[in-house]
Amino acid sequence: MSDPDGAHPDGGRDDPRPPLDLVAVGSALVDVIIRASVTDLAELQLPKGSMSLVDRDRAEHIGTRAVDAIERSGGSAANTAVGVASLGGSAAFVGKVVDDRLGKVFVEDLRASGVVFEPVADRSGDEQVGTGRCLVVVTEDAERTMATYLGAATTIQPADVPLDLVARAQVLYLEGYLWDVPSAVEAMRRAVAVAHQAGAAVALSLSDHWCVQRHRRQFLELVRDDLDILFGNEEELICLFDAPSFDAAVEAALETGLLVAATRGPAGSVVTTPHGPVQIDAHPVRHVVDTTGAGDLYAAGFLYGLTHGAEPTRCARLGSLCAAEVIAHLGARPEADLRAMAATAGLL
Repeated sequence: MSDPDGAHPDGGRDDPRPPLDLVAVGSALVDVIIRASVTDLAELQLPKGSMSLVDRDRAEHIGTRAVDAIERSGGSAANTAVGVASLGGSAAFVGKVVDDRLGKVFVEDLRASGVVFEPVADRSGDEQVGTGRCLVVVTEDAERTMATYLGAATTIQPADVPLDLVARAQVLYLEGYLWDVPSAVEAMRRAVAVAHQAGAAVALSLSDHWCVQRHRRQFLELVRDDLDILFGNEEELICLFDAPSFDAAVEAALETGLLVAATRGPAGSVVTTPHGPVQIDAHPVRHVVDTTGAGDLYAAGFLYGLTHGAEPTRCARLGSLCAAEVIAHLGARPEADLRAMAATAGLL
């Protein structure tokens, strides 16, 4: 198997190492979780429920509001990789950090979760760039608003993608947020080409309504040419397909021929099947604390199920269970044993 640039990756289906359920490409970020009021959000000029990109100075200004903040490794695609590993699957992450305090936090947390990660450190102006961070402001209604300083994540290049790792994936999972970074887009396109050559499926998370607005044309091109699986919430899919309603967006999703999982919060999710769309109820949650990571963990459960032979509706139920676990506490990574929970629920 040859790589699109003429290089010959070491990995592939004849690689002596075992295949990986998931290889995720995304922003390597440390989440700084802050509790605040809606008034605080207005004062910080952050649209409620959004993800805004900020520079380092603005990130540090928002961080001054942090009292008893919680620091945890995050990043959307990395969260999904951790969820797959928590279910007992094999997962790897591709992203970029700096050898600074937050970079060490990210690497140690991710590896401790069982995810394969060999970071390519950015050596050009490490101190000035810094490891990326996401300030997650959680309001009283458990809604999260994010201000993200991408830092070293913006320096990822096509040469930073380990092609042997990508070639071992059953699913290559792409984070929509990275479409804000031109060099990262080229890196992901290179990964997609290798994944296709290796016979892997390619999945995309739409990530955020504003992200879809910024990159709608490119995402539609991916849907047409490169994707096998698409994840998005109700608002994101309506925006992507320029649909007047959620039902119309689902009809448009069906016409793509992709496997599409559409999340709707407490209304559950809808998954496309050869027999049409199927509604899946949300897994019950006693008390919602923080919705950060709900979509990431839904994708983790869904993709773990898919790579272990489950049909789409069962995958959606497993995704719903994983999402329910993560919204019951602060932070975007699972705290309970997801595999034990899934076994108890009869989903493994």
